[in-house]
Amino acid sequence: MTHPFLDLAPLTAARFASIEDRVARLLSTEQDVVITQGEALLPLEGAIRSTTGPGTTALNVITGPYGQTFGDWLRDCGATVIDLAVPFHTAVTAEQIRDAFAAHPEIDFVSLVHAEAATGNTNPVAEIGEVVRRHGALFYLDAVASVGAEPVLPDAWGVDLCVIGAQKAMGGPAGVSAVSVSERAWARMAATPGAPRRSYLSLLDWKERWIDGGRTTLLHAPAQLEMLALEACVERIEAVGLVAVMDRHRRAALATRAGARALGGGLEPYVYEDAEAAPVATTLRAPSGVVASELVARALESDPAVPLVAGSGALAREMIRVNHYGVEATQGAVRASLAALGAALREQGLGVDVEGALRAVDSAWR
Repeated sequence: MTHPFLDLAPLTAARFASIEDRVARLLSTEQDVVITQGEALLPLEGAIRSTTGPGTTALNVITGPYGQTFGDWLRDCGATVIDLAVPFHTAVTAEQIRDAFAAHPEIDFVSLVHAEAATGNTNPVAEIGEVVRRHGALFYLDAVASVGAEPVLPDAWGVDLCVIGAQKAMGGPAGVSAVSVSERAWARMAATPGAPRRSYLSLLDWKERWIDGGRTTLLHAPAQLEMLALEACVERIEAVGLVAVMDRHRRAALATRAGARALGGGLEPYVYEDAEAAPVATTLRAPSGVVASELVARALESDPAVPLVAGSGALAREMIRVNHYGVEATQGAVRASLAALGAALREQGLGVDVEGALRAVDSAWR
């Protein structure tokens, strides 16, 4: 008995390369694109370990939990790390980056998360990239959550290492990711003594054994399911149009914020300014005296299908996240999420206006 998910022909090097090319077009980049067969933490860590070490002075921007992780990796590599942390309800500014360079002109590496799905903010990468490029530092960007939800333009923004994943706005699986690499980044890797070699974390292996060889011989057996799923994600985006996909995510964020404000009961957007709110996910602050994780659990009891989760770690008490990305970036998913939250708040004895919230969602979506 054959099975479409099990009896797959081996993926050829030519097919693998063609998928890389389609990802490159999605990013509008002329840089090399390397597909990494693993969750996005693989290229995120690999890129840091490949380009930093003793002698590196890194500016690590923290607007959420991933920025904290990057700082840990940088220190583990022996880099001197200058953390620039901003409150999770806001975004970092280009002026803050400029000030950090003025105070520490030795900075030669900048790590930044574009959209923080975990905290619901998004950072102005185009403006920041201009400042970083003028300073001459290597620019590393986590665009895992933002790709497909808002513009991601490594070349235009001067990003040297841009990591993306398929599992958020692209609507795909978590088991495949990619990184675009500039010539400057390749040169930094070649000059970094501790850069991984003959390792699953190694990007240089892909450069020397795949790209420089004309992309004819793969390093290892490709994961067919994940690669085909990534190809399908890009095909779907191409068919609908990237602009239309991004517009759908933008509408979902605006509608969720408008609906939360209209719902009442003390629920409010966690990120204060609309312009700083990520289109991939909206975070909400639970009402005073209400534990966010308990509220989410009650909401899921009324509708288990809604894309609601509580914040992680210390944020579990105060933050609710509406994950309106990928197939959930729809008007129906936003309406259902706010209706479920309204029902849960009403159980807590709080006054809410569910119908008003749904009208606000519909108005904002239009």
